[in-house]
Amino acid sequence: MKTGLRVTVTSLWGVLSFGLILFLPAGTLRYWQAWVFIAVFMAATIVPVIYLARNNPAALQRRMNAGPRAEPRAAQKFIITGSFLSLFATMVVSALDHRFGWSPVPPWLSVLGDVLVATGLGIAMLVIVQNAYAAATVTVESGQTLVSDGLYRFVRHPMYVGNVIMMVGMPLALGSYWGLLFVLPGGVMLALRILDEEKLLTQELAGYGEYRQRVRYRLVPYIW
Repeated sequence: MKTGLRVTVTSLWGVLSFGLILFLPAGTLRYWQAWVFIAVFMAATIVPVIYLARNNPAALQRRMNAGPRAEPRAAQKFIITGSFLSLFATMVVSALDHRFGWSPVPPWLSVLGDVLVATGLGIAMLVIVQNAYAAATVTVESGQTLVSDGLYRFVRHPMYVGNVIMMVGMPLALGSYWGLLFVLPGGVMLALRILDEEKLLTQELAGYGEYRQRVRYRLVPYIW
């Protein structure tokens, strides 16, 4: 399937999936937080995708090859499945929260959540621009070189920084405090992914051991 057609199909499937996951548990289409979240998520995703399609289609192909079945390592299949389940639970519980009115989340905080979602996705896409080998799966390709500039000067896994920001923003954007409960298991899955990924990179990516000595922190400066 050509890249343009695949992007279109994936985008339409994404909108449909978000709609089913959010509006069915909410029991209504009168859920403005969900509509805004979907619009923000799709805009923050599609604009960078168009940029990559024009300027670096190889990087786009790497990002589109995603999901548990695409992971070559058994540990990562388990981890990415856990991560997807955590995000799914966040959305479903947030939608149920809207339905039953568990959380009195003010509108301004939902808007702030949308800003966090857009920021997190923006950071992730910026990483792809700076590192064309930033694939959606944990692999080291033939001819892959180490990238240590840009956001990689501050932490070793800047893309996952974007993921954490998005995870925090998502339940707030959907108007739920209870959805924040799933940030913790999602963060655990992310930490496990980083630890396993670093084993592979240290073994197979030239210069990564020295890079680890220069940039000490994986995700959060001065903490971890």
